[in-house]
Amino acid sequence: TECVSGCMCPDGLVLDGSGGCIPKDQCPCVHGGHFYKPGETIKVDCNTCTCNKRQWNCTDNPCKGTCTVYGNGHYMSFDGEKFDFLGDCDYILAQDFCPNNMDAGTFRIVIQNNACGKSLSICSLKITLIFEVCLELIITQELLLEGRIQELATDPGAEKNYKVDLRGGYIVIETNQGMNFMWDQKTTVVVHVAPSFQGKVCGLCGDFDGRSRNDFTTRGQSMEMSIQEFGNSWKITSTCSNINMTDLCAGQPFKSALGQKHCSIIKSNIFEACHSKVNPIPYYESCISDFCGCDSVGDCECFCTSVAAYSRSCSRAGVCIDWRTPAICPVFCDYYN
Repeated sequence: TECVSGCMCPDGLVLDGSGGCIPKDQCPCVHGGHFYKPGETIKVDCNTCTCNKRQWNCTDNPCKGTCTVYGNGHYMSFDGEKFDFLGDCDYILAQDFCPNNMDAGTFRIVIQNNACGKSLSICSLKITLIFEVCLELIITQELLLEGRIQELATDPGAEKNYKVDLRGGYIVIETNQGMNFMWDQKTTVVVHVAPSFQGKVCGLCGDFDGRSRNDFTTRGQSMEMSIQEFGNSWKITSTCSNINMTDLCAGQPFKSALGQKHCSIIKSNIFEACHSKVNPIPYYESCISDFCGCDSVGDCECFCTSVAAYSRSCSRAGVCIDWRTPAICPVFCDYYN
């Protein structure tokens, strides 16, 4: 009814946010806080999404599942559920010998935490892989130092359905059925399973059915609210004791403050491009906790493991961060190449 001071677009056009006017079908799409023009594409997991009239049109390819364990008992399930669980036993990390798998099982991964020194912090792992019942691989740091993996076969003449490789600092085991296992020979384990395993696996890594809310399903097929009870249900033997999670920074204000200083790299502008795609706070908090758990303040391995875990999650989200330097968690690639 009256004139209003300011700039506005003619009928049929809208502001583009940069002082110009555009048709509505030229409006951008938004993902992770960033704007994309019509026709631009992004990668989300194993699918490609194209911006069209303010909406994303995405392909519908089935993607592989990824489960990660790192540091002092930090887990991310196949369906993306994050939780902390610490135990002093042998636990089933992932397997397809499950009630919801109508096919014959092909693999079982058993993980054992080895604490270091007097602390509750985990320094290394013992890994046992069982393939189709008749073959068992045992991997520990001690065996790797001798340049070997212990292989136990009930049928020595059986054909091997896996291959072992050393890539950079990782031991990589791949099976013919589509399960890939990676271990950094310290505290980080990454398990990849092909889309064909969807809904057919179980263990601490969950069931890979696309829903995270049912990931805390126990070995007895009941839903558990307590992470500790859920984790303990996947023990191989019931004789070993349960461990309650404690605040490793309690009573260590100096170490906690130092951990916050070091771990702030995760929230810094170095990882800024990833913050909108992967929430840095859980990784930051895990980093501080693990830093407090290390026996020696000078031991940066706990810190490096947590930052590397966040970096890997960023890579899976399509953001590659070059964060390592000669002063921060260097990796001597030439030596391993």
